[in-house]
Amino acid sequence: MPLKHMQGQPLCASSELQDGGRAVAFDVVYAGQVLRAFAIRYEGRVHAYLNRCSHVPMEMDYQEGRFFDDTGRWLLCATHGATYAPDTGACVGGPCRGGLVKVELTEEGGQVRWHTAPLLQPLAF
Repeated sequence: MPLKHMQGQPLCASSELQDGGRAVAFDVVYAGQVLRAFAIRYEGRVHAYLNRCSHVPMEMDYQEGRFFDDTGRWLLCATHGATYAPDTGACVGGPCRGGLVKVELTEEGGQVRWHTAPLLQPLAF
């Protein structure tokens, strides 16, 4: 079944994600660990990734919600300078060991939702 027809986890209003702007952070359970993830808008489309650099598994933002470099073209790990493509999460420069782990998003009716996967689940309440 296509993602857009599956019930997703509510994340934020579409208006909260501006092209090249601040990310919206959220918590997920990935492979049994509670991790932060982030959603961004790039070239009009929403994307989300685990907030975990592939170089050294640590959070990437230098300030809460700040992932884009000064040009608004790349996602940047503030600690070691690894650079990633915002639309794919692929490493494009710096010390990377692969790309970012993508979290599937859908956007419909002014709402952004994230979707679970075999290793990706919402926090249990």
